[in-house]
Amino acid sequence: MKRLVEVHYSVKSGCRDEFYRQINEKGIAAAARDENGNEKYDYFFSPTNPDELVLFEVWSSPEAVQSHMETDHYRKLMELKKEFVIETTFSRYDAEQI
Repeated sequence: MKRLVEVHYSVKSGCRDEFYRQINEKGIAAAARDENGNEKYDYFFSPTNPDELVLFEVWSSPEAVQSHMETDHYRKLMELKKEFVIETTFSRYDAEQI
């Protein structure tokens, strides 16, 4: 069963672009995309909220998501969130195929 994860980051006013830039400069997104079990890991800018960054992830299984959350680059993301993010909301979905 595949696991889809939708993440909405509410970022401090005016900080969305810098947060996104650092995610990429620190190699966090690239490392996540290279993980076993990752099928999609893409960030999007909200068209209506300049302080929101959205992440869509597709993983081969719930276990792959759990493994992702135990990586060094995930810990780096958690540190960046302390600096830039006000609130994070998650939605998780299971799907047989995508």
